[in-house]
Amino acid sequence: MKEGYLPKEQRKKILFLCDDIRMHSGIATMAREIVLGTCHRYNWINVGAAINHPEVGKRIDLSQDTGNRTGVSDASVFLYPQNGYGDSMLIRHMLKTEKPSAILFFTDPRYWEWLFQIENEIRTKVPMIYLNIWDNYPAPMYNRPYYESCDTLLAISKQTKNINEIVLGDKAKDKIIEYVPHGINEDQFFPIDKDHKQYPELLKAKKQIFGDKEYNHVFFFNSRNIRRKNVSGLIAAYSIFKDNLPENEKDKVALVLHTQPVDNNGTDLFAVRDLFLGEDSSIRFSSGKLSVEGMNYLYNLADITVLPSNAEGWGLALTESMMAGTMIMATVTGGMQDQMRFEDKEGNWITFNENFPSNHYGTYKKHGKWAIPIFPKTRSIVGSPKTPYIYDDHVDMQDLAKGLMESYNMSREEIKVNGLAGREWVTSEESMASSKKMNENMVKYIDQTINEFKPRKNFDFIKIDSQLPVKQLCHKLIY
Repeated sequence: MKEGYLPKEQRKKILFLCDDIRMHSGIATMAREIVLGTCHRYNWINVGAAINHPEVGKRIDLSQDTGNRTGVSDASVFLYPQNGYGDSMLIRHMLKTEKPSAILFFTDPRYWEWLFQIENEIRTKVPMIYLNIWDNYPAPMYNRPYYESCDTLLAISKQTKNINEIVLGDKAKDKIIEYVPHGINEDQFFPIDKDHKQYPELLKAKKQIFGDKEYNHVFFFNSRNIRRKNVSGLIAAYSIFKDNLPENEKDKVALVLHTQPVDNNGTDLFAVRDLFLGEDSSIRFSSGKLSVEGMNYLYNLADITVLPSNAEGWGLALTESMMAGTMIMATVTGGMQDQMRFEDKEGNWITFNENFPSNHYGTYKKHGKWAIPIFPKTRSIVGSPKTPYIYDDHVDMQDLAKGLMESYNMSREEIKVNGLAGREWVTSEESMASSKKMNENMVKYIDQTINEFKPRKNFDFIKIDSQLPVKQLCHKLIY
């Protein structure tokens, strides 16, 4: 029996608004990990979003499957598939029929505008918990009304936690605001050496990708082909890197890209490859959906995982890579800087405040030996009607190429030792980046929120002397 187990009838019911937990998106992956890791403590109702969900209108019982996967025989998990993220009438229906003890929602708050419009209704009955996966500078003051609507804000990065506090200002003291990074299951991503029982399968995966060709050094990218992921920049940097290699070593390196080579939201990567390197066979594409086992093989085949994103909430590929014992290289931005473990002058893992919002400019250089940080060269501001402004951190291609060369020049032994150091840290209590620790924290803060919840009154009496009070939201740029 799992530690902290509660019988089904004693568990609180949580209404979980996020992607369909059966999907392969990053949000669905983490949501699924939360549900599987806490089904012994809570009964879950997942309002599962998709762009065009084929099962809208159904109520799908995932309890038996959850029980089979977790060993919790009385698990209770139900899925309500939705196009998009639902609507106010659905939530009203859920509050009436399912009677949850809390609402947990996951992703950008602007997807949930309708939810905040009825927060006065909701919070007369249950608290609202927001799992905030991404915020960037300048501090999004336009999100303040959304954050004020929540009882609890859980942030996956230290940067996002700091931004939550900046945006809320003096109201932050009235909220539960905590750091709960994404957690990866260490039993799913792990090193595979020659003595491991899965080593023969690893060799099969290697042959599928590389054929009979042997490479001395393999770079690996795993993420979506969208602009901010900067896959084109990685290909360009790889070209610069190869140009600086001796002729007899150019065919000893490879770049594996696990992504869609052509995407409407990204770039034609075949065209980018041809532009910079011609039809270079050392760039290998992996675009099919893989099992967890298949992904673990890819991380194990790589010497280093590279994620040169212009902006990133967390960067799951880095955590998975470290769990597999593989080094990482990434832009110093967002939650990725957490995973590099920069330390201050006293040797402490850095944290952020209003006066020190980011290590973007390299205030602190010392970091975990499993990481090669690439500090941004320039910063631009972009925006849209829903997101008025946001910073993009841009790495210089020459700097990225130097990072690739630094990795290449390491000995096999150094790469292995550094990679295993990454696994040791990412599974530690300090990092809190294992699924076990993430779920311990989720239980802690969900329970705290429910226990401390004070239902809102249906109405308030307001004394008006001369004129109606006016609320003004300041949109000044902070950092």
